[in-house]
Amino acid sequence: MRRVSTGGWVGGGLSTGWGRGWWGDCRLSSLDGMTQALPSQTANLADMQSDAISRRQAGIAGLSLDEMRNRERSGRWQRRYRAVYVAHSGPLTRDTELFAALLRAGEGATLSHQTAAERHGLLDEPSALIHVTVPSGRHPARHRDIPGVVIHRSCHLDQTRHPAMNPPCTRVEDTVLDLVESSGSFDEAYQWLCRAVGRRRTTAQRLVVVMAARKKMRWRAQITVALGEVGAGILSSLERRYVREVERPHGLPSARRQARVRQETGNRYLDNLYEEYGVCVELDGTAAHPADEQWRDKRRDNWNLVQNDIVTIRLGVRDLGVAACRTAHDVAARLRLSGWPGLPHPCRTPTCPLRAEPLP
Repeated sequence: MRRVSTGGWVGGGLSTGWGRGWWGDCRLSSLDGMTQALPSQTANLADMQSDAISRRQAGIAGLSLDEMRNRERSGRWQRRYRAVYVAHSGPLTRDTELFAALLRAGEGATLSHQTAAERHGLLDEPSALIHVTVPSGRHPARHRDIPGVVIHRSCHLDQTRHPAMNPPCTRVEDTVLDLVESSGSFDEAYQWLCRAVGRRRTTAQRLVVVMAARKKMRWRAQITVALGEVGAGILSSLERRYVREVERPHGLPSARRQARVRQETGNRYLDNLYEEYGVCVELDGTAAHPADEQWRDKRRDNWNLVQNDIVTIRLGVRDLGVAACRTAHDVAARLRLSGWPGLPHPCRTPTCPLRAEPLP
C-alpha cells in the first residue's frame, strides 16, 4: 500500500520529539491494518523509523498517553525500551532495533563504531552490541537502562555524522578511525584499515585527511605509516610482517602488491609478485586472508599458476616469526635462480642465516 508524505526531514538527524528532524503536515493515502487507526503523523513517523516510535514523538503527533498504554496492553504495540515503542506485535527487524536504540538514547544519537561498521558493509554480521554516540554534554545516568547498547560521547558528532544515511550513522572514515582508537592492539587497528580499504569503502588518502582533522589520535604516527602501506596494497597484518620482517630487512627487491593476473577463469590477485622474475609469494592462513576480504578469490589455494609461468612460494605465520630470516634466505635463493642479479644481506639479528650462508 502506497504511503504519501508531504513532510520531510530537517538537519540530517533522527526525530526524537525535541523539534529536530520532523516538520510539516503528513498524511497517508492508504494504510495497512496495523497502523490504520493511528493519527497520520504518528503513522508516518513509525513508518519512517521501521515501526519504532518514542512516547514523546507519539504525543506530539497526536496520540495520548492512555492510547499508547492501551495499545501496549492489547498487544498491538510492544515496548522495546522505557518510553520507546514498536508499533506492531511481531518480531523486530534489525532496523527497528537500531531506530529504537537511537530513540532511547535521545536527540542527536548516531550509530557508530561496530554498528556503523555493520551499516557501511565492514562487517558481515550484526554487531553483538548496538553502539551509539551521543553529544558529549549528555548526562550518563540517562543511558544506564538501555540493555545491549553501548553509549559513546563526542563533541564533534555534527561533523562526523553521515549527511544522508538513515538511521543516522557516522561517516565511514570516522567509523574506521573510531574503531582504530578503541582497538585492543595495533594489529587489530591495522585490520580495520585493511578491511575498509580492501572492501573499497574508502581510500587510505581519505583516512589520512580525516585523521589530520582530529586533534587527538591514538597511534597517530604508526597509523600514518600504516595507511601508506595499506595504500600500497599491504592488506593484512601477515602481509605487513612479510614486508617488514622478510623483504626490507634483508635487501630483497620490492614485490608488486595485490598484483592482478589474468587467467582463463578470470582475474586473480597475488599478494607479492616479483613479476620480472616470475616468482610469487602467497601468504596463507586466516591471519593473512581473513574472510572479510571479499574482493579476493577465496579458492586461490587451488590455483594452477604453472600456465602463467609463475613459481609460487606459500608462507604461513610460522615462516614470518622466528623463521623470518630463514624465509628471507629461501626467497632470495629462489629469486636468484629466476634471474635476480642482486644479493640479499643479513639483517641485524646475530643468528641471521645470511651471515653464515651467503648466497653465491
